[in-house]
Amino acid sequence: RFQAYVYFASVFQAMSCGIHYLASVFMAVTPNFVCDIPGNVSKVLSYNSSGSSIEDIWTLWTSTENYIVVHLENGEIWELNQCSRSKREVSSDLTYEYKGNKSEFSCSDGFLYDHAKWKSTIVTEWDLVCDREWLAKLIQPTFMLGVLIGAVIFGDIADRMGRQRVIWFTSAGQFVFGIAVAFTFDYYSFVVVRFLLAMVSSGYLVVAFVYVTEFVGTKARTWASMHVHAFFAVGVMVVALVGFLVRTWWVYQIFLSITTLPFVLCCWMLPETPFWLLSEERYEDAQKVIDIMARWNKVSTPCKVCELCSVQQDHLGNGRTGDNDVSSTKKHNILDLFCNWPIARRTITVWLVWFTGSLGYYVFSLSSVNLGGNEYLNLFLIGAVELPSYVIACIGMDKLGRRNTLIPFLLSSALICVLIMFIPQDFNILIILANMAGKFSIGVAFGLIYLYTAELYPTIVRSLAVGSGSMMCRVGSVVAPFCVYLRSVWIFMPLLLVGIMALLSGILTIMLPETLGKPLTNTLIEATELGRNKENSSGKTRPEKIEMFGQETANTEK
Repeated sequence: RFQAYVYFASVFQAMSCGIHYLASVFMAVTPNFVCDIPGNVSKVLSYNSSGSSIEDIWTLWTSTENYIVVHLENGEIWELNQCSRSKREVSSDLTYEYKGNKSEFSCSDGFLYDHAKWKSTIVTEWDLVCDREWLAKLIQPTFMLGVLIGAVIFGDIADRMGRQRVIWFTSAGQFVFGIAVAFTFDYYSFVVVRFLLAMVSSGYLVVAFVYVTEFVGTKARTWASMHVHAFFAVGVMVVALVGFLVRTWWVYQIFLSITTLPFVLCCWMLPETPFWLLSEERYEDAQKVIDIMARWNKVSTPCKVCELCSVQQDHLGNGRTGDNDVSSTKKHNILDLFCNWPIARRTITVWLVWFTGSLGYYVFSLSSVNLGGNEYLNLFLIGAVELPSYVIACIGMDKLGRRNTLIPFLLSSALICVLIMFIPQDFNILIILANMAGKFSIGVAFGLIYLYTAELYPTIVRSLAVGSGSMMCRVGSVVAPFCVYLRSVWIFMPLLLVGIMALLSGILTIMLPETLGKPLTNTLIEATELGRNKENSSGKTRPEKIEMFGQETANTEK
């Protein structure tokens, strides 16, 4: 019961991460627009229609390459384009086609926007069009840069200062910065606040994975960690719903930010994880948490930390040799992920899988834009389609193991990339289905790598490992658009690159140890020994593995 409370309270806030990651989909929409005119309009002509105002023309304006002709009350006739306007020298006859002299002008009076779908977006708010269009395109990359930096910073802080404090700070930060975005006064303050929002959102997501992994026993660890992704997907679905209901960007942002307000009000009740407390030798605090867990779960004889620690100290005292001793009080950094060759090889493989998962996910997503339909429904379905993929991943991880599930899905995504190259271009439905199959395969691999990474590394660097992996994931998401641009070189170049990366990742993953049913490791020495010999999976329970109260080892389950 205690673990269930902690789990659902923590992953509920993961919705806000999905919300803020995708919020710009509707917040930064560029509607139809033309240059504004210096006067009141009496009549408007488009290529194949006419009206008394420009609002009457938007629905009939089929191509942005066509200009709009407006007749002003003062008799002037103007031709309006998106980024320029021209005044006809002869204004006696109002026709669409005109062969006479015209005077060209810039859009010094601003722009007119189509407000039929969106009453206001940040593009219409600050005129991020024409020569300022590049500013709108920087909104998501700068957010992803914040995600990248936040993943590393807060992952490291969580290992140094504890998971609890980072959970508190980042969850409160998401609410505060989320609301602050709605009240920014110009584009640059908007980008800065969104950057900070990205950092805390990424930090929360990274630490939340580690937090729930360390609280949930081995029996439920797979489903618990994987369904953090499910709540992220629900956040994406919330974006679609709120975007459909609210069409003003700052009101839309406020509604998205207050969605998870209940968690912010009660997150201070979440305790620190016993794993981190034990790694910091704070045995009394760890015992207090375990006693609380025992009361919640109605266990009359909770385990005693002092007894577990005495067993651990005896074993480590016999096994330590000189420089191989890694103190639990040592402050760790990213170099510890390369402390020896087995750990370094593991880190390189894990980073490659993170990068490939993100790269493949976004390349397949960009290839599926020809699905068409309502944009709100499309985004809702994109979030909803993730839910069954996590169920499949969980079943495979529990039945086959983490490694044995990851390898087939990586290799199958590489195979699908090759098969798409041989599908005739006029078989549109088959191409779409193949792309979605590839996205499904890479999505399963991308989903389980979070849990697999947390299980491959010890407590002292677990948050750092997940955070650095998330950093590689963000690098992949930044590289993905550039990969898609290579379609101009060869239409299948993006798929070829994803296929090669997925194949390489699948082959290297073979060398990773299996973690299904294994207790979490606490030191780098234990992590190095993980999977090195068959003793790890034999009937003997390793005494140095300190399992939380309520957790069962793989041998006990058997």
